[in-house]
Amino acid sequence: MTEFRFLHTSDLHLGKRFGNFPEEPRSELVLARATLPERLAAAARSVGAGHILVAGDTFDTETPSERVVRQALTAMGADAALHWWLIPGNHDSLSAEPLWQGVVEHAPANVHVLTSAAPVDIAQGVTLLPAPATRRFPGIDLTAWMDGCETPEGHLRIGLGHGGVLEFGSDEGSSETISPNRAELARLDYLALGDWHGRWRLNDLSHYSGTPEHDRFKHEGRGSCLAVTLTAPGGAPMIEEIQIGRLDWRQRLIALTPGANAAAALEALLPADRLTWRETLMKLTLSGWVRLSERQELMEAIARIRPEFCHFDLVEDQLQTEYSPGDLDAIARGGALRLAADELHAAAADPDASKRDRDVAEAALNRLYGFVKGSAA
Repeated sequence: MTEFRFLHTSDLHLGKRFGNFPEEPRSELVLARATLPERLAAAARSVGAGHILVAGDTFDTETPSERVVRQALTAMGADAALHWWLIPGNHDSLSAEPLWQGVVEHAPANVHVLTSAAPVDIAQGVTLLPAPATRRFPGIDLTAWMDGCETPEGHLRIGLGHGGVLEFGSDEGSSETISPNRAELARLDYLALGDWHGRWRLNDLSHYSGTPEHDRFKHEGRGSCLAVTLTAPGGAPMIEEIQIGRLDWRQRLIALTPGANAAAALEALLPADRLTWRETLMKLTLSGWVRLSERQELMEAIARIRPEFCHFDLVEDQLQTEYSPGDLDAIARGGALRLAADELHAAAADPDASKRDRDVAEAALNRLYGFVKGSAA
């Protein structure tokens, strides 16, 4: 048989609302997700793949809006020569009967919804073994049926499933955890998995594609999909990761000490191409100790660049301020302002106070210092 090339993707989560983000970045996140079908189709064409396998969670919920569903199907149907193969995942499981009835009703001829655990011939000599999620927590390994499924001799066998192979953070498995040996047990040439949002290779034959558009800082960078080429039954798959995510997620840490050039440390971790900042979501954590004047300079530097990013999340509760008499003198040498500064300084250093109260006092003192310095300027 000739080689078979396809795109493996999962966890599109179309219709995700990103309610925990401010309005401006939220609109960018929603748009990036809504345009995934077009970018996946372009990626498939770029590598000569005629099929896109979506390993679950096409939609973010079991009740996406009609607008989300119909626009997604229209985008998938734009190229009639490109075939889409969808299985429900835990977010859009088969228990959402109205959703999948609507998808089937409006799906173009090249969009195939797989709602049964039964083999499907998707190309000459290629059989797909889907494991659609029956409900959010099915309680069983839905891929187990593949072991006993017979397919024509000489056919490529591709498994398509959604769920965890491991319970991340736990050493104990569960009845619904997919067997890490499924590809071997079911004699698969490739097992396309979804649910884990990061790109992850389980073994030579079993892979999580990760989401093509990241949605949290846990998985950094831009989302991607996998271009997979199978040449013959039993042969090793050839896999190419294709980056298609519009938005770039980055977590960075600056550990500071008094006297360090904080502004230089900040500049060193920023993306080199300033034009890409508008596509970047940055989570910056500050830790260590700085002098009050240094902290003020760093905050001013961050304030200058922050609007150029899609989103800039600053975490500074691990950063402590080192105060000197000169810092308090810079606020005021006497009067009500100096009295306030002394009281805040004492509260920030009070070992009997709670951490929350100390943090509030320190933040107030930092703000007072910034206000006074700004007024003087």
